[in-house]
Amino acid sequence: MRRIDLRGTRPTAADLRRVLPRAALDTGAATEVVRPIIDRVRDEGAPALYDLAERFDHVRPTSLRVPAEAIGRALDELDPEVRHALELSIAHNRQGHLQQVPAPATVEVVPGGTVSQRWVPVRRVGLYVPGGLAVYPSSVVMNVVPAQVADVESIALASPPQAAFGGLPHPTILAACALLGIEEVWAMGGAQAIAALAWGFEDGDEGGSCEPVDVVTGPGNIYVAAAKRLVRGVVGIDAEAGTTEIAVLADDSADADLVAADLISQAEHDPAAASVLVTDSVGLADAVEAVLPVQVRATEHTERIFEALSGPQSGVVLVDDLEDALRVVDAYAAEHLEVQTRDAAAVAARVHNAGAVFVGPWTPVPLGDYMAGSNHVLPTGGTARFSSGLNVLQFLRSQQVVEYSDIALASVADPLDALARAEDLPAHGASVLLRQGMGTAAGATAPAPAPDGVRP
Repeated sequence: MRRIDLRGTRPTAADLRRVLPRAALDTGAATEVVRPIIDRVRDEGAPALYDLAERFDHVRPTSLRVPAEAIGRALDELDPEVRHALELSIAHNRQGHLQQVPAPATVEVVPGGTVSQRWVPVRRVGLYVPGGLAVYPSSVVMNVVPAQVADVESIALASPPQAAFGGLPHPTILAACALLGIEEVWAMGGAQAIAALAWGFEDGDEGGSCEPVDVVTGPGNIYVAAAKRLVRGVVGIDAEAGTTEIAVLADDSADADLVAADLISQAEHDPAAASVLVTDSVGLADAVEAVLPVQVRATEHTERIFEALSGPQSGVVLVDDLEDALRVVDAYAAEHLEVQTRDAAAVAARVHNAGAVFVGPWTPVPLGDYMAGSNHVLPTGGTARFSSGLNVLQFLRSQQVVEYSDIALASVADPLDALARAEDLPAHGASVLLRQGMGTAAGATAPAPAPDGVRP
């Protein structure tokens, strides 16, 4: 891993963003690549999806809609240990996401005039689970659970068809769908799947109909991210997520073997994955770099991991002290940030920018990938400065409900009219003034004030 020595310097946040390791992610260029695919799926529907599956996935599915019996069979044939692990992951994630559900509230602004805040789930969502270099049943869990906790009415899931499984998505993906009660699964991958979910399509009398969704979520490669950019506005999206990344903030109390193992764990995903160590300890940096080759050669995806760790997106950043380390990790805004320092909880509480923070030596990032109860669909590429990980709110809309009595309206009529006239919108004021005296004549009465001005 290359070293970036910032000791003795005081770089600005802008300077740090320029010098810190970062994967090159040209979503703009990828957008132009996938635009014709998006347009074709929107215009042609199912015929385009079959052709694109043959082109990109090297298999032409018998049907885009995965038959119910295939989903059931996948669960029946699932390894019992994997089934238990998935069931545990589902249970933990339900617990973790339930805390995200906001409570409705009502405030009495004036006597008889209330504004209520309620949270309404979107009607239908499309969830994408990638294929590629690995199989991700955990992404099924991470997408489906928050949508279900939000009480979304209709859920469609898409995952690439696999030549090895006769044009069906990977059976472990299907088994995870079965465990979660997801019955609408489509054998579609890449940018074409995002477009299909956004605009919907008809697949003949037997193939079924995929209705357009309201929100599309889920991880994927740069082409999936570019497709999300193109459909944004037609549907809501979670984020334009890129290749995974980890930063480890560590001092000389950290265990070099653990730090190395955690850097490797994310490098395992992809040759473009980013692994960054930020430390004020040259001794720790030396020890980590010494043990990395040993651990990498002992694991399965040696070539992929070496490529990721030696790429421009990975490195060791040396700083003078903890204060500088915190400035660096805030500028980097990692998807995953581990804090392995003395008093790790207090240090983690000072972090502003990270998709998710993992505190102490017993909380490695893979825990969040599977079992922690947190979501592993997180912002990448520095977007954690302004974006959140996938959560229940992604599937909810905040909706205000306003209710005023005749007396409450009368109490604000004159100042409202004054503002309307100041904005040269006199009809706004007239709409209110016209109602003066009408409410009482119609028998309307002001509602009783809410206790303490608030109703749950």
